[in-house]
This record gives sequence, structure tokens and C-alpha cells, in this order.
Amino acid sequence: MFDQRIGEKPHTARIGDSPGYQAPTGFRLPWQLVLLIVCAVAAMLLRREIQTSYWQARELSGYAHTLRHHVAPGPADHIRFPVQGPFDERMGYAGIPTFTTRLQERGFEIAEQSRQDDALRSHLERGWFAPYAEKTHTGLTVLDCSRESLHAFRYPYRRFESFESMPPVLVQALLFIENRDLLDPERPQMNPAVDWVRFTRAVLVQLGSHIDSDIDTHGGSTLATQIEKYRHSPGGITHDAREKLRQMASASVRAYQQGTDTLPVRQQLVLDYLNTVPLSAAPRHGEVHGLGDGLWVWFGTDFEGAMVALSGSGAEAQDPAARALALRQAVALMIAHRRPSWYLAQGRQDLDRATDAHLRLLTEAGIIDAAWRDAALRQTLVFRDMVKNPPLQPSPASKGTTAVRTKLAGLLGTSLYSLDRLDAQASTTLNGKLQEAVSAYLGRLTDPAFASSQGLMGERLLQPDILGGVRYSFTLLESTPQGNLVRVQTDTTQQPLDINEGSKLELGSTAKLRVLATYLELVAELHGRLALLEPAALKATEVSPQDSLSRWAVQYLSGPNDRSPGAMLEAAMERRFSASPHQQFFTGGGLHSFHNFNRKDDTRQPTLRESMQASINLPFVRLLQEIVRHTIYQGPGGTARLLEDNLDPRRQAYLALFADREGQAFLRRFWRKTDNRTPAELRAMLLDGLRPGADRLTAVFRYLEPTASPEALAAFLSARLGDKAPTEPRVAELHARFALEAFDLPDRGYVARVHPLELWLVAYRLQHPRATLGEAIAASATERQAVYRWLFRTRAKDAQDARIHTMLEVEAFLEIHRRWARLGYPFGHLVPSLATALGSSGDRPAALAELMGIVVNGGIRRPTHRISDLRFAQGTPWETALRPTPLVGERVMAPEVAQTLKKALSEVVEAGTARRLAGSFQSASGDDLSPGGKTGTGDNRVVVNGRGGLALNRTATFVFYLGPRHFGSVTAYVVGSNAADHRFTSGLPVQLLRSMAPVLMAHLEGGPGSGCPREP
Repeated sequence: MFDQRIGEKPHTARIGDSPGYQAPTGFRLPWQLVLLIVCAVAAMLLRREIQTSYWQARELSGYAHTLRHHVAPGPADHIRFPVQGPFDERMGYAGIPTFTTRLQERGFEIAEQSRQDDALRSHLERGWFAPYAEKTHTGLTVLDCSRESLHAFRYPYRRFESFESMPPVLVQALLFIENRDLLDPERPQMNPAVDWVRFTRAVLVQLGSHIDSDIDTHGGSTLATQIEKYRHSPGGITHDAREKLRQMASASVRAYQQGTDTLPVRQQLVLDYLNTVPLSAAPRHGEVHGLGDGLWVWFGTDFEGAMVALSGSGAEAQDPAARALALRQAVALMIAHRRPSWYLAQGRQDLDRATDAHLRLLTEAGIIDAAWRDAALRQTLVFRDMVKNPPLQPSPASKGTTAVRTKLAGLLGTSLYSLDRLDAQASTTLNGKLQEAVSAYLGRLTDPAFASSQGLMGERLLQPDILGGVRYSFTLLESTPQGNLVRVQTDTTQQPLDINEGSKLELGSTAKLRVLATYLELVAELHGRLALLEPAALKATEVSPQDSLSRWAVQYLSGPNDRSPGAMLEAAMERRFSASPHQQFFTGGGLHSFHNFNRKDDTRQPTLRESMQASINLPFVRLLQEIVRHTIYQGPGGTARLLEDNLDPRRQAYLALFADREGQAFLRRFWRKTDNRTPAELRAMLLDGLRPGADRLTAVFRYLEPTASPEALAAFLSARLGDKAPTEPRVAELHARFALEAFDLPDRGYVARVHPLELWLVAYRLQHPRATLGEAIAASATERQAVYRWLFRTRAKDAQDARIHTMLEVEAFLEIHRRWARLGYPFGHLVPSLATALGSSGDRPAALAELMGIVVNGGIRRPTHRISDLRFAQGTPWETALRPTPLVGERVMAPEVAQTLKKALSEVVEAGTARRLAGSFQSASGDDLSPGGKTGTGDNRVVVNGRGGLALNRTATFVFYLGPRHFGSVTAYVVGSNAADHRFTSGLPVQLLRSMAPVLMAHLEGGPGSGCPREP
């Protein structure tokens, strides 16, 4: 027998085995030894991988190579944008979906967009950050029409240009503090995203912190993962372990995007970190990123000088104190990035102490010598005084680019600050060279010698001692099939406000152009309605005696005249209107008088053509009056008929409208009077304005305090009247007599001699201290009608007619406003008064230029463009380009009306108020490009007791066209009380345009050097 080993299975004999056969048992290693060998091999491989990153380099570089994107025409079907992350938000990548939506709603279309390959899209769907060559120094770029730069904002402001430009001591200090082995040249394929030793230590410490919360936890971040964190993680911080792993994975893929050799990438990481590390924010500066901006914002230190000192060359390097301070400040900022807001505000002493400790460690590590350390320790961090010396940046943007940026910010729904920091490029229609030339020309007008040489000095022009107070604005557009392209937009204010588009100015007689356009449109409409009628039907047309315009149209078409639209419009220009100022006009709810600029015109009865040429006021006041009456009285059964029939049921409705409108006007006035007052101040304001008397005071008191007792009334009257306070029986009588139900609001106001709506509003605000004006208006609907109950009595017919006429005039101006708005009028309403004919409703130079464009384009309103295309995130996986959607112009004016207007405007130059421009624009070939246009002067003053008092501003404008394609406006203006010292009129902008002819002609002729390619 043989011994059987424990654990061995006995051999089972099989057929064919010889007698006594024993199967071999074989050699087997214990499993523990096998496991040990496997672990040893894995450890060696892992150690080798940690040292060389060979497999990471091989696999990740291949994977990164598949993450591609390219740009193709039109919008992408599938594209994933970043959702959050400080870098992605500041650069605008996260906002591109919102931007494109807003732009598409405002007339743009996507011209090109990035296409993300499936691998890249899957990578993004996993939640990882996109690998691409990230930009560290970018911002908004604005180009002119020839693709030359007009504005290039770059952020951060100060930076290192290359890795080689960084002082070695700065690099060594950063690596010592943050990532010591990052630039090891012996490890060419090193993965910079993971420092395995630090990462393992951090993991163990984190595990230990769950057992003992007193254990001080440290992060395992490398520069690569820190950059991923502050650029792309939500809020720029690591919320949890999952976020840390996302940072590590994304940084690893990004590191191998260019291949397996990562040393250039690692050098770039150091450069990017020092250029972009976030260092809090500062008032009137904004976010601070990078060491260069940090030195300047935190300490007021010149970046270039500090870097020269640290590099060991130059004059600064020879100054030990400057060299030591530069080192101390740089090291402080490297430490401060962990809690920048704390260190910049409350933790300055802590930062000083931490800097001292790090300087000693740098010496122990051999990075700086003891002498440099000691010199740096003797220095102190002196922070910038943000109040007395705020870190302001210059604003070199021109007025044209500011206008473009303001427009673009409005389109995108962002601020100018955020707009400048977007990774975006905007191509504009501006002619950069011409913009610069015009701006330079306008800037020289403060020089008396230059202004005199340009013919701008003299009566009704400029005066040498007050030249500096006048500001100028100039806009030039070019009509093309694609739209009206802004070529020049500039002014001399050096302020963000654009006077062309951001203001409401009384531009005087330029309003006559709008009145004339409305008049000619009505004539054209009457022609279209009446010219088709047979003579008998034409003569039988019912026309109100008040509608003189319709009556003239019937008479003209009934006579032996040319019945073509153009001929009728020319005849309409020959109609005569009195220029006499000796008449009062009931308009705007009252009687008004108007005057002519030149008193010699008072006795004239000029034609409209002559009135336009000489800009005579009264004919246009009467012309607008005719337009208002035509609007009121046109057609049988019109609303104006109720003035003739006091039984017309519509009278009550119009009177109610008047009462509501007037009541709201009073309520708004009283709201301003009572605003921002305490309850005690509200009572005192109302009561102090009353003549002392028991009846009046009781009437108010009982309304404000309806539940007050007789004793409270007695105390109130005693405080107000003193010895003259009524007796107790008299107080009881007054208390009962003026109970809330005893008087309605109008009667109570009459007794108290206070406006009923003011009394009501004080009571309302006492009961509802947080109410808004809108809520007060809504709550007072019944009271407003009650206050005007006298108006509804039939015996007050004359008063009723006056109020009804006021409301009909308001309605007429609503219709006139609709017509003006169709032609580009920029405001939401017109002043319902004949003074609108002289500019009282206000206007904008840019809006008048748009009206001129309609005339130049033969009655077609084309869109105005300043931006020809937009490109976001160029070179990234989210690149998106947009352009204005091609639009067909809208016809808003009959071509015959436009032709008649253009002729009238040319006559203003040939023989009118702008005649000094005649013959001033001649092309090299001899073509006459003389402009047509309309002048206007506005003198805005505070009116006191019906007379002009304190001057607010003075404006003089000329809106013009030049040749067949160009049009625009030029404005001179003065703002403030000094406006009273100026006497210039519209002759000033006319002469200004004349003197600018040599500057403008190169562009108008479109020759070499004109700056903009000619649109087809």
C-alpha cells in the first residue's frame, strides 16, 4: 500500500491502464505565492506607468485624436454647449444658445456652425470637458467694412507672451508651491493631470478625516486639474470627489491632444496658470485674472518692471529693494489664489505671514538665496487704495465702435463689460478710415484758428470765446440693396451716450419735414380715392366744411388739371398758407401763439414750397392744423359730428375719456408731490397748505381719519388752531356734519379748498403705503369720473365742446403718430399740439436720417445695419457665425411722394436755408453731388409764467442726402445753462458739412482708398 497525500484525490483506474499504474500528480504553486507574484508584477508595471505614463500616453493620445470638430455652412443638427463654468460663461460659450436665439428673433440667421463628431459628442455627454486649444488672452474684436480692426479688447490686460518670457525664479517658486515635478525633462510622456503621490496622500487623508474631523485635509490637485477647476467646474470649485475625477479625466485627455510628448503642454500649463489664475475682483475694474493684472490691481505694481526685476537684468534688477518687493508680491499672489477675496479684504495680515513662511521654504529648497529672502522679508505688502486710487482701465473705443458695442449688447442681452470679455468677432459696416478722419476733423473745431479757416466763425455761427462748449455729432449711411449701411457714426462728447440714437432732442424745424411727408401722403391717398370717380360723383362727394384738404383735392380733380399723382403732389406744394402770427390756436387743451424766425415773413402768404425753403413756421402750424382737422372730419358720420349734435350719445363717452385722461394727469402730478414721504409728512403737506379754519380742517381730517372720535377731532383742531379751536359742542357738530358719508369727494374738496384727487391720494397712500402709481390709478377710476361730474351737465355745452375737441385732437395725433412711426419716428407718442410742427415732440438725428433714407430709396424703408456678421468661439467646438437675414425693403411711401419730397429738399439747398451748400460737392468727373436736406434749430428752455427762462440746451441740425446713395445728419448742440450764451442756428451744421466736403468726397466717389468695397 502507498501513502495517500492529504488533499489528493485517489487515482481512478481507467480501461487500458497497466496493473499497478500510478498517475503523476504534477507541480503546483500555492495560490498565495501566485497572488504575490501577480501583485509584484502589477506593482512594477504600475510603478513604471507612474514614472513614464507610457500606457496613458498611448491610449489617451489615440482617444484624443478622435475628438474632432469642423465648421460647415448653416446651423448644426446636434451640438452640445457647455452649461456652466466661469471660463465658459465669461467667454460666452455657455451663452451661445441664448445669443443665437435672441439674434434670430432680431433679424439674424446662422451662417456657419461647428459640427461635433460622434466621438466628441459622446465625450461631452459623459460630462467631461471638451479638449481644444483654449484661449487665455481674448475678447471682443470689432472690424470695419474692410476687415481692419476698430476695437480689440483683450483680457487679461497684462500677461506673459511665452514660457521663455517668464522669470525662472517665478516658475520655480510656482512649481515648488503647487506641482514640483511638473517640468521633469526625464519624463517626456508624463501625465500632468495626476501627481500619484499627492493624489494617494490626499485620498488617505480624506478617508482619515471621516474618522477624525480634526485631521487637516489637503488637496491632490495639479496645475492641470486646477486650471480645469477654475475654468470649467460649476462656480470654479470642486464640490465633491466626482467633480475631482471629472477634472482629472478631462485634463488627462487635453494633455495628450497634441501627441504623446507632453513637455510642451506642461510648459504651456505653467504659462496659462500664471496668466489666468483667478484673483478675486476689484471695484471699477471687475474680475482679476493672472499674475500681471493681480500685481497691478492688488498692489499698483507695474508688471513689466516687476518682471525685469525678477529676471535679474535691467535697472530694476540692480535695485535690491525693488527686486525683493517684486518677489514678495508675486509669492503672495501665488498663495492668495486659494482664498483671494479673503486675502484682498480681511486677510491681509494672514497673507503677509504666509508669504514670510513660503519665502523661508523657498530658501531651504535652494530657489532663492538668503540675501534675497532677507530683503523680501523686510518688505511689507502695501495694497492699493481702491477708493482713492481705483484700478481704472482706459477706454479707447471710438464713438462708432461704442455705438456698435451698445447695439450688440442690446441684441445679446448683456452688459458692455461682459460683451468685451466674450470670445467674439463683430464685423461692422463702418468705414474705419473715414470714421477716424471725421472724428479728427470734429475734434479740431475747438481750435479758433482752425474753426475760422473752415468758415465757422461769425454771426449765427461760432464765437471764439465759447468754442469749447459746443459738441458735434455726425452720421453717414449708404443705401445698398442689402440695406442702409452705417458708414460713419461719431460725436465729440467722449461719453457712452450716443446723441444720435440715445437722446430725445427738440430739433426745431426738422419736424416740418415729417409734417410735409404726412401732408403729401394724405394728398396721394386722396388722389387714389377720388381720381377714379366720375365728374358727377366727384362733385357729389360729401366734404365737411372743416376739412379744407379734402375740399381742395375735390376742387383740383374737378378742374382742368393734370390728374396724375405727381402733378397733383406738385400742385399741393404750391398751395399758400398765411404766415401771420396774429392768431391764437386752440390746441393741446388751451390757446397758443406761434412766431416766425424772421419777422419779415409775418405779412407773407407763401406757398408750401417757399415755406419749406425758408423754413417759415406759421404755414406749417396751419398745415398741421389742416392735417388734424382732415383726420378728425374725414368721412361722413365721423366722430367730429358729435360736436355739432349735443344729443349724440358718443359725447358722454368722449367726456368720460377726457375726465379719465385729465384725472390721471393730476394724479401723476400729485403722486410726485407725495412720493417718498412718511405718514406724518403726508398729513403735514396737505394740512399746511390749507387756510386755517375749523370747517376746512374738519373736512380733511374726517376724510383721512373716518373712524376717529370727536375727542380725536378736538385734539387735532386744538393743535392746529390753538386759542381759536371750537368748543366741545361745536366739535361734536363738526364731527357729525363732516362724516364720511355726508359729502362726496368733489364737495369735500370744495369745502376744504383742495383738489379732490390730491385729498383722495393722500388718504389712499396712508391706507396703502406700499402701493404703486399703477395701483393708485386703477383704484381711482370712479373718483376721477366723479371729480369731473360738472362736465357731464348739458348746460355746460361750450365747456363740453372744448373738452371733446381736445380728445378728438388727441385721437388725431394718435393717427398722425402711426404715420410718423411707419417712417421711423422713434418715440411712442406725439405731443397732441400744433407745436409738434415746430419740433415740440422731439426727435433723434438718427431717426431723421432714416426718414431721409426712405426718401433716397424712393419710398422704401430698408433695414439699417451696423453689424455685417458675428462670429462666436472661433476655433472651438462651439464656433457659430451669424449674419443679418436678407430682407426685402418695405414700401412705406408712394414713389411719387418720395420724389416730391426729394425735390423739395434739394430746393432747400438751391435757394433756401442751406443754400451755402450749393455746388459744394463736385466729383472728379464733374458730377454734381450737392446735397438736399432740411435744417432745424432747437432752443429748449424752462418756461416760467409763459415766458422762456433757464436754457436747457440748444441744438442745430441738418439732415441731408449726398448724391444718389448717401444720407445722414450733422448736429451741433450745447447742454446746460451755458446754452443761453450761444446764438448759432442751423447755418452752423450746414457750413460744417460744406467744410467737410474734402474729407467726405473720397468715400462718396468710391475710388481707391475709399475704405469700403462697393456693394453690388
